[in-house]
Amino acid sequence: MNLFINGKGIELDCHTAFQAREMIGNPTDIVILSGFQIEEDCLLKENDKLAIIPKGILPPQEELESMMVARHTPYVHEKVKKGKVAIAGLGGLGSNIAVMLARIGVGQLLLVDFDIVEPSNLNRQSYYISHLGMPKTAALRKQIEEINPFIKIETQTTRITEDNIVEIFSGYDILCEAFDKPEAKSILVNTAIEKLPGMKIVAASGMAGYESSNLMRTVRPMKNLYLCGDLENGARIGRGLMAPRVQICAGHQANMVLRLLLGIEEV
Repeated sequence: MNLFINGKGIELDCHTAFQAREMIGNPTDIVILSGFQIEEDCLLKENDKLAIIPKGILPPQEELESMMVARHTPYVHEKVKKGKVAIAGLGGLGSNIAVMLARIGVGQLLLVDFDIVEPSNLNRQSYYISHLGMPKTAALRKQIEEINPFIKIETQTTRITEDNIVEIFSGYDILCEAFDKPEAKSILVNTAIEKLPGMKIVAASGMAGYESSNLMRTVRPMKNLYLCGDLENGARIGRGLMAPRVQICAGHQANMVLRLLLGIEEV
């Protein structure tokens, strides 16, 4: 029977997934068949895609990518791997967006922030005590390399201004706006819309406090602009930024990025 195992075509004299594992792997290996990890043996058919994954070992790049393909919906990874996504601001939104995009295997990420990791960031941002004092760009690069060392990462440790937006973000398919301050959000989004007309922009507004998660949504106010959040609850005195709603909003942004990379423009 002809099969694709860990990304390679192979012919095996077997009829079930566990028989294939016995022939080329170990009994403790994880078996993923067409995007689903199986716990019970299943019959195979010609040209099935199978991943047989040893536990606790970093595989070579080709095998790691084939395993990601196996865990995703078929044909998703090939498109995601070609994606080039820029993230402006690496705080509660941006750091979590970057980690999610790394986990789905986006091929190239640009991480932009001027700041360092400090203790008040730890309540909602994807950093640890060991990162304190590090530039956020460096700390996040280090995390992503621990998730997927084969992603291409570019960093810019600089403050974004109206004058450098085009220089920094040209060449990227999608721009994630992940700033805290409304003024900075407005400058970035308006400049990108005007001067980078082919770029898709995924921005955020309204993720403070502990209002219902169900208020979060993604809307499309114009052709290349997507806005995520509840569009109402900004941070202010008496309503701070907390991990759950910030990460829900970051999830909306990351999922919209994924949809755009797959060619789906509807919210």
